[in-house]
Amino acid sequence: MTDQQLQQLVETISAESFQRPFCHRAYFNRRLQTTGGRYHLKSHNIDINTKMAQDQSVLAGVIKHELVHYHLHQMGQSGKHNTSAFKQLLKAVGGSRYAPRMDQQDRYLYQCEHCGQQYPRQRRLNVQRYVCSKCRHRLKVVNSPVTK
Repeated sequence: MTDQQLQQLVETISAESFQRPFCHRAYFNRRLQTTGGRYHLKSHNIDINTKMAQDQSVLAGVIKHELVHYHLHQMGQSGKHNTSAFKQLLKAVGGSRYAPRMDQQDRYLYQCEHCGQQYPRQRRLNVQRYVCSKCRHRLKVVNSPVTK
């Protein structure tokens, strides 16, 4: 998806969900790593994480979230996450509260040898030191970035 296609999508979602026009720029920002998008208070532009474009429903949720910030700010209200106006409008349009992690393929997966309980982890575990929390048996590595 290009920046022009994103701009069209943001304008369409704004018109359909908010019944208000989006009159500024929306573009992808590759430098965003931990957030789905960003609304700029001074320029009123919206940045979207490029990883969010992998799934259209996730992308729509992130766009709606950023448009809630945009439209509340345009109406002169506070666009902070903790305000009741933000929460109500976000719920009304069906936007996502948090951006999902889109890079889950580099996670470690451990499994209990006895009961099969799985433990997905970001970091490597020492299987000699840790045991299953349910049955206290040993863990084994099922999937890791090194074994791929």
